[in-house]
Order: sequence, then structure tokens, then C-alpha cells
Amino acid sequence: MVHILFMPLLQIPSGHHHVADCIQDQLNEASEEFHCEKMELLSYSFGPVEKLVSSFYLQWIQKFPSLYSNVYQRMAVKQEKHNKHYYIYELLFLKHVQRMIAQTKPDLIICTHALPSYLLDRLKRRNLWTGKVLNVYTDYFINDLWGFDHINYHFIPTIDVQRKLIERGVDQQQTILTGIPVHPVFRTNKPPDIVKEKYTVLISGGNMGAGSIEKLLDRLQPSGTINYHVLCGKNNKLYQSIKQRNHSCIHALPYIHSKEEMNTLYDQADAIITKPGGVTISESLWKRLPIFVYEALPGQEEINLNYLNSQGLIFHLDNWNTSIAVESTIIERLQTESAQLHENLEAYFKPIEKQNITQIIQKLI
Repeated sequence: MVHILFMPLLQIPSGHHHVADCIQDQLNEASEEFHCEKMELLSYSFGPVEKLVSSFYLQWIQKFPSLYSNVYQRMAVKQEKHNKHYYIYELLFLKHVQRMIAQTKPDLIICTHALPSYLLDRLKRRNLWTGKVLNVYTDYFINDLWGFDHINYHFIPTIDVQRKLIERGVDQQQTILTGIPVHPVFRTNKPPDIVKEKYTVLISGGNMGAGSIEKLLDRLQPSGTINYHVLCGKNNKLYQSIKQRNHSCIHALPYIHSKEEMNTLYDQADAIITKPGGVTISESLWKRLPIFVYEALPGQEEINLNYLNSQGLIFHLDNWNTSIAVESTIIERLQTESAQLHENLEAYFKPIEKQNITQIIQKLI
């Protein structure tokens, strides 16, 4: 029996949990030899404090986005030193990580958040643990908190991130270019396009239904050329509000549990309007779906947006909040820029490992 421990951070249903769950599900389906367990570090260490931290984090982003963005840029992605010590994190969490390891006795720890990775790197540096650690990056960049020197393997989102890790001294043999992991159901090809009287466009704000979706809907002013299906996630207030609009071209969808159902929606769509969260973007890229980004949360999503836009992998609706022609912009880009988008997508996927995640992990252990 191979025991694999997943270590995300916070219980908010973010991409860190989504990717951990995606890999865990695949391992469990592949073989009974895997025993997978997911333990969130903050709640394990300090119990109810996690809910307070999660609430503070969400309030900070929503009420003071510029401040959060500035702090994140300064603390996580603009440091000149790469062998930094975060003594407060070590003081707060190292003993708890050691206790978690003693309790679970993992053969492999998979980190989908930077803080557990940093702490494990420190433990291994001090020879306090000698097991294997795999970093799985859930954004299109790496912040400075991630552990590197004593991490055994890295699942890399892009070839640019791979180059940066190698520049930091990581052996290329320890890196596997996987993209941000998605469930295999989303790596299937879409059916051939057929002639339609109307386009179908998904609108997503993430699992929590976050973002300025209602303002966006007001700006769209649907003409009847596009049917919009809004993924409301677990935001019931948003779901009910859209239902009350009773608009023939705007349809609210509640939280979707089934990956197969979500994949069907991708297959039926001509495009998606979303935020640049790593998981939704990665699933849409695999489906070769044109992506329109209307806003980015401060911090990670801002950096994702800049990268994706620079690579020509998305269309940025940067003036949606002031434009009166958002829908016509979407239609124009779908009609005139799809060929270039397809070319950029093929260039992005060309170096990515074709094996699924389970096959790769089986080889590593």
C-alpha cells in the first residue's frame, strides 16, 4: 500500500483543493494500492482559527483589493533572495507538520499550496524528515514561498515556469511539464463544430460564484445572438438573482458536482467568460475553448492574466465595465481571431507531457 498525503491550505474551495481532489480521485480510480488522504494544514494545526483566517482573507480581497495586490506582489513575487526564511511560519507550523507526518506516515506528500511546500523543504534541509515531496503548481507562475531545494519533483504548468525553476538550481529531471492538472474527462476533444443559429457562451466566477457577474450581465445587453449559461457555483444569491431576471438568453446554473456534466457544458459551448483562476482556465484550454477574461482577483489572478494574455491564450475584455458593445466584441473575436488562438493553443500544448497524472506518479514512486 502506497500512502499519499495531500497538503493544501485553508478550507476555501479554491484551486488548491480542486487540483488535490482531482489527483486523488484519479489515483483511487487507477489502483487499490494507493491510500490517499488530504489534510488541510491550518485547521489541523489550529482548529477553528482556520475559519477566521479564511473569512479575513476573503474580506481583505473583496474590500481592499489594491492593498492585497500590493502586499502580495511585495511579499511573494518581487523578492530578490530565493533562500529566504519565513521564521514566523516555521515557529507556527513546523511542529504541527512533524506531528502530521508521524500520524500519517506518508510515502509521498503532494503540496498544492506554497506554505506546506516551504515547511517540508525546511524539515528536509534539517534532516528531520527524508520522504518524497511533489510540488503541484496551480497558477501560471511560482511565488517565492514555495520550497525548491529539497523538493523531489515538480509538476510544472508552463515551459516558462520550468525555465525559472532550472535557473533557481532545480534539476530538469525533477520537473514534469503537466500543465495545471485537470481530470482526464476534460482532456477529451470537443465534438466537431456544427452550424448554429446562436452561439453558446459559459460565464464562470469560480466555485464560489465570485466576481462582478451581475454587472457584466448588465453590460452584455444580449441581442439574441448568444445564449449565456452562468455557472453560479455555490452562490445561491447570484443564482436566484439571475433567475429573477427571467431573460430568455441568460440561464443560471447551480453548483455542478458531476465532472461529466461539466464536460458536456464545455463541449456545447463556443466560448467561456471567466476569471483567470488556474483550474477553470486549464480545463478550458484543454477543451480548446476560446476564453474571455473579464476581471481578475488581486494577487495570483492578476499575474495569471498577464501571462495568459502575453501568450495569446485568452481574450482580455479589459474595458467591459465601460463598453456598451461587449457582446459584439465577443462575436467579432470569435469570427476573426479563432485561427490565431488555435495556433497559440497548439504551441502551448506541444511540450506538455501526454501521460495522465496517475501514470506519472506511479513511475515516480
